[in-house]
Amino acid sequence: MAWKESSVMSERVRLLNDYLSGEFGIGELADVYSVSRKTVYKWIKRHEAGGWQALQDLSRAPHHHPNAVDDEIEQSILELKARKPNWGAPKLRARLLEKLGPERCPAESTFSQILKRHGLSRRQGRARRATPSEQPLAHAQESNRVWCADFKGWFKTLDGRKCLPLTITDAHSRFLLCCQGLCEESGFVTVRPLFARVFEEYGLPEAIRTDNGTPFACTGLAGLTPLSVWWLRLGIQLERIRPGHPEQNGRHERMHRTLQEEVDRSEQRNLKAQQEVFNDFRQDYNHERPHEALDQKTPASVYQPSARSYPRTLPEPREYPDDWERRYVRASGQAKWKGKFLYLTRALSGQRVGFEPTGDGIWAVHFQGLKLGIFDERRGRLESVRHLEASEKKDQASPKNE
Repeated sequence: MAWKESSVMSERVRLLNDYLSGEFGIGELADVYSVSRKTVYKWIKRHEAGGWQALQDLSRAPHHHPNAVDDEIEQSILELKARKPNWGAPKLRARLLEKLGPERCPAESTFSQILKRHGLSRRQGRARRATPSEQPLAHAQESNRVWCADFKGWFKTLDGRKCLPLTITDAHSRFLLCCQGLCEESGFVTVRPLFARVFEEYGLPEAIRTDNGTPFACTGLAGLTPLSVWWLRLGIQLERIRPGHPEQNGRHERMHRTLQEEVDRSEQRNLKAQQEVFNDFRQDYNHERPHEALDQKTPASVYQPSARSYPRTLPEPREYPDDWERRYVRASGQAKWKGKFLYLTRALSGQRVGFEPTGDGIWAVHFQGLKLGIFDERRGRLESVRHLEASEKKDQASPKNE
């Protein structure tokens, strides 16, 4: 019979008291308390070594856990977290994996436990369900297939001047090509040199995706602006998201969220100092920060410069077929048609457009492969592609008369 479960400690104390009285031998104590002689000797030695406290049960936990993280590795995790406070366990592990190797680097769950133990974990809020994009970026399967461009909301530096960051990313690799703080003015004259500098360094993309705001687009014919006309002349396709649907440029918007989390705004004394902060962020974002969508690789390790180099002179305009009519757009944005003037848009000033015959007195108007609208010469009216698409949708939505 083993120790009585209800008073194990009391039985041990009684056994030692009987032993110390000198009235019982080891064999007798074993018989009286229904334990082995070995057990009696064990508790006598415990008592001699540590007194009555030594009769308490010892912890059964191993002195060293085979999967325990070395203090040096744990310290490396905490130091990296201190340098990258917005990084979670996946990014921290991906970064240390390169340094420690797969055999020494702990699992992601271990990283999470260490952060939690030191109070460095952030509780995640309930994830919002994103609205699916009607124009997903599934076609951006390689670098420079699509670039994304936008302005991050403006703020003021300590000297009271506005700072409006222009950002450009490669949709496939998430590589941040440009993060430039601009002053209040953000028109064509200001923005074009920045794009030219990026084109010179990285080459030309096949397409650029933007919203419908200036200087990328406007409410005029086909939404053309001097900037978008310049892109078309360079052979760059225009991709625009639907108004009020920033999720259609979701990859770029996600970068903006990281930019807002990691860059202190309104803390720099002037625009120059703020730009230094943007430059540091761009270096870190491209070369240090692992990206989950890239299997925890950095954007810089995935991105490859474009094979299409930026031309020193603007390429010759695209030739239109022989059966098309060609017209030169004047500075006023007008083109002459059979003695009369047809207004197109000032953005096309100095350019040539093509009129494709599609019916009796009906012409499809094109510029550099982009269809601008339909011109009815009998009515002297030009309907933009946007208006035509809106009319078609309205007709489809309206009930048909039987």
